[in-house]
Amino acid sequence: MKKQALTYIVASLLLAIFCALLFMFQVRQSEVAVVTTFGKPTREVHAPGALHFKWPWPIERVYKLDQRVQNFEDDKLDELITAEAFNILVQCYGGWRISDPTAFFPRFGGGSIPQAEKTLRGIISNAKSTVVGQHPLADLVNTDPQKLKFGAIENEILSRVQAQVRTNGYGIEVLFLGIKKLQLPQSATEAVFKRMQAERGRLVDAIQSQGEAEASKIRSSAERQAADVVASAESQATQIRGQGEAESAKSLFVFQQNPALASFLWRLSAIEQSLKDRSTLIFDQGMPPFDLFRSFGPTNAPPARPALRPVQ
Repeated sequence: MKKQALTYIVASLLLAIFCALLFMFQVRQSEVAVVTTFGKPTREVHAPGALHFKWPWPIERVYKLDQRVQNFEDDKLDELITAEAFNILVQCYGGWRISDPTAFFPRFGGGSIPQAEKTLRGIISNAKSTVVGQHPLADLVNTDPQKLKFGAIENEILSRVQAQVRTNGYGIEVLFLGIKKLQLPQSATEAVFKRMQAERGRLVDAIQSQGEAEASKIRSSAERQAADVVASAESQATQIRGQGEAESAKSLFVFQQNPALASFLWRLSAIEQSLKDRSTLIFDQGMPPFDLFRSFGPTNAPPARPALRPVQ
């Protein structure tokens, strides 16, 4: 009896588990469930953890879709043409997620993510071809970082992709998109290098012309200042020369009135210049201006002062 009761209990548990698998299901935090009735999606379930009722197959069937962000990138470099007919190779990356499971499920073969990414790559390829064709190569390859428009081009491609996805009702949302790799074909590399060299040459010429203009301004300013200094110095020299000539004229008038005084002062000045360095001189008293010393000889010596006598 005990063995038969145990058999009934185990059978009941297995039947309960089997019924639960047939009539109940759960979804995870990162999933969304699409329930189909006779092959057509009728409802979607988002609540994670709880048990949800369903009818067994073939009445209803549950498809679980991943709602996390799906990262992807182009599997090859696409050759595009810029506005001035340059060929470039571009590879993009992006991220998307399922925004409307009931619309996503029938469009992509029962919710196939690889099929959705294949469709999305085609949309991105068309969008980037259109956007790159509206921009010159200088917006993507330039020696001046301020002239690059990578961000603007990426935003234009993303806007086009998002608009097309919404219009077609794919049930997905493209969250971000960017250019991962940019290359130039061998045929375009030489032309681009020549163009960059020409731009650098124009920049060098502009800087050189600006430097020569600044040098000319500095040189003109220096010459003008030098001319002003020379003119001022000549004016002061002329003034000083005039004052000296005036003083000289006054002295000449005095010396003309008394030639002996002039000769005496000249001789004294000459002797002063000779003795200025404390030199020992050996000279002839008959040679001017040293003939002045003859007037202080013994014959012309000043009279001796009388001796003082004591008072008695």
